[in-house]
Amino acid sequence: MSIAQIATANIDARLRMPPEVIIVPAIFAIPAFVLIFRMLIKHKEKMANVSPPADLRAIDERLTRMEQSIDAMAIEMERVGEGQRFVTKLLAERAPERLPSASDR
Repeated sequence: MSIAQIATANIDARLRMPPEVIIVPAIFAIPAFVLIFRMLIKHKEKMANVSPPADLRAIDERLTRMEQSIDAMAIEMERVGEGQRFVTKLLAERAPERLPSASDR
C-alpha cells in the first residue's frame, strides 16, 4: 500500500459518518412529521365544518341601529356646538355695551 492510498483511506474513514447519526434522528423525525401533518389535516377539517353563528342577522341589525343612533347623536352635538358659538357671539357683541368705561366712574 502506498502513502497516497493510506492517506485517502484515513480521509474516507474520517468523513464517513456512523449509521447512528442518520438512523436515530430519522426514528424520531419521521413520526414527528406524520403527527404534525395529521394534526394539520384535522385542523383544516375542523375549520371547514365550522359554521357562522346563527344569530348573525340579529347582530347585523343591532349594529345598524347603533350606527344610526350614533349618527343622530353626532348631529345633535353639532347643533349644540352651533348654539354655543351663536350664544358666545351674541355675548361678545353685547359685552362692550354693558361695561361702563373708566371715564364714567
